[in-house]
Amino acid sequence: MGRIFGTDGARGVAVTELTCERAMEIGRAAAYVLTRESGKAHPNIIVGMDTRISSKILEAALSAGLASVGANALLLGVVPTPAVAYLVKKYNADAGVMISASHNTVEYNGIKLFSAEGFKLPDSVEEEIEALILDRKDEIKLRDGVEVGRISRLSSACSDYIQHIRECAGAGDYAGVNQRFCFDCANGSSAATARRLFAYLGTGCEFIADEPDGTNINDNCGSTHIDQLCEYVKNGGMAAGFAFDGDADRCLAVDENGKVIDGDRIIAVLAKRMKEKRILKGDAAVVTVMSNLGFHDFMKQNGMKTVCAKVGDRYVLEEMQRSGYNIGGEQSGHIIMLDHATTGDGQLTAAMLIKVMTETGKSLAQLCEGIEDYPQLLVNVRITESGKGKWDKVPAITDCISAAEKELGDNGRVLVRESGTEPLVRVMVEGKDMDMVKRLADSIAEEVKRSLT
Repeated sequence: MGRIFGTDGARGVAVTELTCERAMEIGRAAAYVLTRESGKAHPNIIVGMDTRISSKILEAALSAGLASVGANALLLGVVPTPAVAYLVKKYNADAGVMISASHNTVEYNGIKLFSAEGFKLPDSVEEEIEALILDRKDEIKLRDGVEVGRISRLSSACSDYIQHIRECAGAGDYAGVNQRFCFDCANGSSAATARRLFAYLGTGCEFIADEPDGTNINDNCGSTHIDQLCEYVKNGGMAAGFAFDGDADRCLAVDENGKVIDGDRIIAVLAKRMKEKRILKGDAAVVTVMSNLGFHDFMKQNGMKTVCAKVGDRYVLEEMQRSGYNIGGEQSGHIIMLDHATTGDGQLTAAMLIKVMTETGKSLAQLCEGIEDYPQLLVNVRITESGKGKWDKVPAITDCISAAEKELGDNGRVLVRESGTEPLVRVMVEGKDMDMVKRLADSIAEEVKRSLT
């Protein structure tokens, strides 16, 4: 990826790495690139944010950047990322921006950009924005007088988004279902919408981590810290639980037994139901190279095929659009349902899973029967800044990987990749024997650590 944008927008420690100056520069350059063909003197750009204490700081800086080149900044306040993707089209805006670092801890923040159609930007457009910021600032004309843009706030964003998700899930058909569900809002964006959105399920629903204070986003809660939800569901006798991340673009589920249902299983359940209803395009789902081999086996056994994309929901989406498929996603819980949304949407995912449970009369555990996982281990190795982009050029590391692949043969695989958002090298090993998987993953991780830290 580029010098400013990673696999999911610009991201860094707020204020010191992702500075106010950089946020203003992104606002100016993004407004210039995304709206230059509209012919409008004052294009409209909507801006959403998550609950981080730094989000309002970056909102102010970014909005100033937008307005300084003539764009109107329409501030949505705290909303989920998929709300920005949906509302940019509903409001006939020219672009959308989300200020969030998703699942990362509170000190981080980020900026994600959306086109007028509600899609994340392709690499080529982000690279052009980067080039303007870093190499061609003089091309951006600043406005003055009556030519500057206006900054205003919209109050209807959450309500409009909630109505959209309810319509997608056919919420009116399942009002007051006699089941209890728990939702973990990660003290993030879904805290602004989940209670109202899922009110149609009746009074049996419970919500945890839905009291954001600016500092507690993703703090031992949400989809990256799901143990609390597992205990809550199991001990509370609930039908299922759903955990969102900080900006609610991903969802992991928990079945009635307290078992985590990851993105692979969620995609399998939804795709199988879509196939039964004859609405699964191409009888296929798009996933990433991280998806478990057991998932691929289940899909094949049920008459469906899988198509693999690079890691990152934007690459899943690009493959879906290129090949005409309507469901895809990642193990981490980014689930894209193109019939209803242009990006991953955690609350839509939860609503659709509840719909499948209600339609079939099956529990979440029953719906997941037959999906067996190969033992898989993911080890994250933190590296130095100077070590970035070098792991695949170090013979000691590549030799270690080759030896592991040879030992696994046809009964497993090794995947090593560098994070697009953090200084990490991710080592994933999958095979039939967990002891072997752990040994091989640890050996590769140790070599990465030795060579790049």
